[in-house]
Amino acid sequence: MLQFLMKDKIYVLDTNIILQNLQNLYKISQNKTNHIVVPETVLLELEDKKKLSNELGYYAREFARLLALMKIKEIDYKLGFKVVKLFNEEINLDIISKDKYDTQIEQIHLSESNDKRIIETASVARDYYKGAQTIFLSLDVYARTFALFEGIKTETLHDDKSTVPKFDFLKKIELDSSIFNSLDQKSIKDIDINYEKENFSYIFQSQDGNTEQAIIYNDKIDTLKETDFKALSIKPVNLKQKLFTKAIVSNMYELLVIDAKAGSGKTLMSVVSAMRLIDLGFYDKIIYVRNSIESLDKGEDIGYLSGNDEKFRIYNMAIQDTLEFIAKKQLKKSESKDNPESIETKISDLQSKYCIETLWPGEARGRTISGAIVIMDEWQNSSEKTTQLILSRLDESCMGIVIGSNRQIDNLYLNKYNNGLTTLLKQTNETHPELKMFAIELDKAVRGKFAQFTERIFENKK
Repeated sequence: MLQFLMKDKIYVLDTNIILQNLQNLYKISQNKTNHIVVPETVLLELEDKKKLSNELGYYAREFARLLALMKIKEIDYKLGFKVVKLFNEEINLDIISKDKYDTQIEQIHLSESNDKRIIETASVARDYYKGAQTIFLSLDVYARTFALFEGIKTETLHDDKSTVPKFDFLKKIELDSSIFNSLDQKSIKDIDINYEKENFSYIFQSQDGNTEQAIIYNDKIDTLKETDFKALSIKPVNLKQKLFTKAIVSNMYELLVIDAKAGSGKTLMSVVSAMRLIDLGFYDKIIYVRNSIESLDKGEDIGYLSGNDEKFRIYNMAIQDTLEFIAKKQLKKSESKDNPESIETKISDLQSKYCIETLWPGEARGRTISGAIVIMDEWQNSSEKTTQLILSRLDESCMGIVIGSNRQIDNLYLNKYNNGLTTLLKQTNETHPELKMFAIELDKAVRGKFAQFTERIFENKK
């Protein structure tokens, strides 16, 4: 067996570490400070993912390319297993294959069977790299539990332990009443000496009861006015919705990032505001983007459906529900808004008038999107790679609206620390030379009594 020092770390990787982001390998290696081990079973799982057209397939193929470019140091044949040793300038990577596994593959429990075979390989690695710290690295708590049963040290990615900074998107400040009449278009730095870049919106208050609300653009105060929402077919109903909607219809920001709980009206107000900007001639169309969770997760069910429209119909239901709501609001009583045919006709008219398209991230490669307001919905379920893919498709004539909620992460490869929504939220506390950003949190449910009931019962527990 090989002899290592106790300070040396051997990381045995689960498949999900590679599929979450290929850059994880370079972070784990730390320029060959640590040693990486990939079990044979992981290779088989990655091979199965290579044919997928989504992000998982991309990372699986990228890993195959990485292996193809690495050099072979040696192949070490041992009793019961073999080790293929590869390297490049930044990574030392070994692949371990057992001659015979104790775990029998059960198709009905394939994932669990593979997990147990990977743990068997981690046990081999612990004995092979004598003296080093062997650590099983996985995003899956069940797989890590299996490893603990075998006495193997486990970790998850370090970004699981990072912190999401506390954002002060909406700041309250007390002012003397004499200042209120001159607030609009005044420099915020003259009013708030502690102003920070992430203070995108303000509530100004005085002791005698005066209040003003405003968004900040180029360090200037732009107060809410009665005329801001006059032309909208559906009006914002609370303060944060008003600030969010004003930020869109003002057309001053290129990228808006919204952390919004379920039922807060984020999709509805995004679409209504986008329609207004198209009416004004600033943009030509609305593109609605949403990830399919299965395609990013297991890649199972969705692959067997024929045609993209049928595959992703379920993921576009949010935009369809939004259009139906708008259609009902716009239909006059004389048009019988309770008539399904009238509603369907109105929805079709809206889709045609505002050139509303739906886009699956896998269809975005190679495209250039122009003259569009791109609404990226449920973005807590999208990775940094998908976020880069979509945003890099937009040219200078576009606006991006990114909305999601870290309370509702369904993607097994992501958490609230490493998804695309959080990554963009973190960027809002800086000034970027390329574009202007806006951010806010919509934390009030407006969908109705059921949303309010569930929020009170399930989210506000002490």
